[in-house]
Amino acid sequence: MNKESLFAISLFPYLGFLWFMTRSGKTPRLALIGFYVLLIFVAVTIPAGIYAQTHYGESLANVDWLHGSAEVFLTLSNILVVLGFRQAVIQLKKSKTEVD
Repeated sequence: MNKESLFAISLFPYLGFLWFMTRSGKTPRLALIGFYVLLIFVAVTIPAGIYAQTHYGESLANVDWLHGSAEVFLTLSNILVVLGFRQAVIQLKKSKTEVD
């Protein structure tokens, strides 16, 4: 099995993860958006990798401007997940303080 096949197969467990996180209703909204933005990263990375290979004869990791452009979506995803859970922790602490 090559890395491209493994990459494609790994999408199914992630989609299952998103389904459960969405269905639970317990995931902070901003964090959930961040998890979905990761799909945009995947959607951008695949054509960028193909473009890097066909036009430059290199893997995506070796074409800085393409790699960096794709990585922006990964960074955005991570920021949204962290901010979403940070907001949830702050709200939880605030609600516990109000109860005490």
